[in-house]
Amino acid sequence: MTGPITNLLEADHRRLEALLAAAVCSHPIDLARYAEFRGGLLRHIGIEEKILLPAAQTARGGSALPIAGRLRLDHGAIAALLVPTPTPAIVATLRDIHRQHNAVEEGAAGLYAGCDRLLAASAASVVARMEAYPAVRMSPHNDAPEVMPATMRALERAGYRLLDPAR
Repeated sequence: MTGPITNLLEADHRRLEALLAAAVCSHPIDLARYAEFRGGLLRHIGIEEKILLPAAQTARGGSALPIAGRLRLDHGAIAALLVPTPTPAIVATLRDIHRQHNAVEEGAAGLYAGCDRLLAASAASVVARMEAYPAVRMSPHNDAPEVMPATMRALERAGYRLLDPAR
C-alpha cells in the first residue's frame, strides 16, 4: 500500500516519462513537447527540493535525509542537461539518469515511501503544498560555448557522463 506522497510523485514520474517519449518519437525532437517535459521536470525537482526534502529534514529534527546530498547532485545534473537545446546525447543521458534516480525515489525502500512514513501526520498538507507548487518560469535554451563544459562538470560531480545515443 502506497501513501499520498508516493502516489503523487510516482504518477508525476510516469507523466514526465510519457512527455519525453512523445517529444523524441519524431526526428527532429518536438521542441514544443520537450518544453512541456522540461517545465514539468523542473517543477518536479522544485517540489522535491523546496517542499519534500525540507519537510523530511524538519521531521528529523533538522537532520537531512542521508540520501539528500545524492539527490541534489542528480537534480543539478538534470537541470544542467535542460539548459542547452536537446540532442540525442542529452536525451539518452537524461533517460539514464532518470532510470537510476527514480530507482532511489520509488519502491517500498525509496525516498517517497520513506517520506510517507516519516511525514504521515502531515502528509495531506505536504501533498497540498506540492499540488499548489507553481509552474517554473523557464529561460530559452542556451547553446553558448560555455554551456556544455558547465553541463559536463555538473554531470561529472554527480558521477555521470554524456552518453552516446547509439549505445
